[in-house]
Amino acid sequence: MLLPPIFYHYFTTPLPYLRTLKLQESIHSLQLSLRRTSGSHKDVLLLLEHRPVYTSGRRQTEDEVANDLTRLTNIGADFVLTQRGGQLTYHGPGQIVGYPLIDLSRTSPAMGIRDYIARMQTLIELHLSEGHGIEHVPTDHTGVFLDPVTKIGSIGVQVRHRLTSHGFAFNVTREPRAWFDEIVACGLEDVRAGSIESATGKTQSVRAEIPGLVERFGKLYGREMQKLDVGEEGELSEMIAAVEEDAKHAGEWLNAPLPPSNR
Repeated sequence: MLLPPIFYHYFTTPLPYLRTLKLQESIHSLQLSLRRTSGSHKDVLLLLEHRPVYTSGRRQTEDEVANDLTRLTNIGADFVLTQRGGQLTYHGPGQIVGYPLIDLSRTSPAMGIRDYIARMQTLIELHLSEGHGIEHVPTDHTGVFLDPVTKIGSIGVQVRHRLTSHGFAFNVTREPRAWFDEIVACGLEDVRAGSIESATGKTQSVRAEIPGLVERFGKLYGREMQKLDVGEEGELSEMIAAVEEDAKHAGEWLNAPLPPSNR
């Protein structure tokens, strides 16, 4: 069966987390509605950086993270409770975040959630090895590690009605390290954040990672990748264009106080 392409979009301006979360919810609702009526819904891969933000997972209650919320917002980051898998983590500039919003029932046979997550982990591992000559170490934990105590990539997904949201993240530059040092990321004590930049000793940019990442995503999920034309008419394009425009006017975050290790 010939499957439709996955449309991808890379946001060049770091996005506020809550605004991006609402975008995911809007796309999910649009996909669900179109699937029920015409089956013409698009599968989408959003690639971006976030403005500095800490997010908790669905297993953490507001009371459990109350102290972290106060402390971390005081150093200049946003804090958001989410419904993804996983625990407390950080997103921000210098880190690629990928949000695949795809219909798992479109594959034949339909792809299971475990297979979906396993391919996502393989995606990060292949991108590191093929793109940068960086080898990961095996681990019992979800995510990608450079050594037993250095984590470079994280995964946290949500699947409703066979439609995915949330996704993966990995560090490109050294910038996220100081922010990660402020928390026990993903509930793993004595684990620090690594990056492509620290592993290679070479200056890296998020933008340069996008073409190779998109190509590998298509290969691993068996789909053609097509760049989304946000200038075209259509509700999906309008949603994405609106978020991109909002991000341009969101203001600067660089004047926020940085964690002590980054001062």
